[in-house]
Amino acid sequence: MTEAAMQGNGNQTIQGLVGEALRESTDLAQKEFTLFKTEISQNMRTLFMGLAMVVAAAVFAIAAVMLLTEALVEWLATVVNSEALAALIVGGIMAVIAIGLGLWGRNAMTASSLTPQRTMRSLKRDAEVLSERGA
Repeated sequence: MTEAAMQGNGNQTIQGLVGEALRESTDLAQKEFTLFKTEISQNMRTLFMGLAMVVAAAVFAIAAVMLLTEALVEWLATVVNSEALAALIVGGIMAVIAIGLGLWGRNAMTASSLTPQRTMRSLKRDAEVLSERGA
């Protein structure tokens, strides 16, 4: 083979490698985007579940106040001989229940639960692999 023919094959090989690298990069980007969309979708479901828990906490608190407060206060007033103390005790218990449910729902909606963790790990691995190939 002549030197010019060898250079031509070398250019094709480099062009082929560049083309293959571009195709792989495109495929990788598409896969990462698909993973990102899937993970965000799952995180949105988690967010809505947390929101549902907060709403459930509010509904429970209202229903508890409306349905049980008067009956419990009347009963407890006969036990402690004070309607005011009975109302304070019952109100405190209902508040603790409402706060507990509200905190549980808020915890489910934390910002860290919305971060696409798998996508971030995958992107980090991809960057490491690409930097190793380039080195």
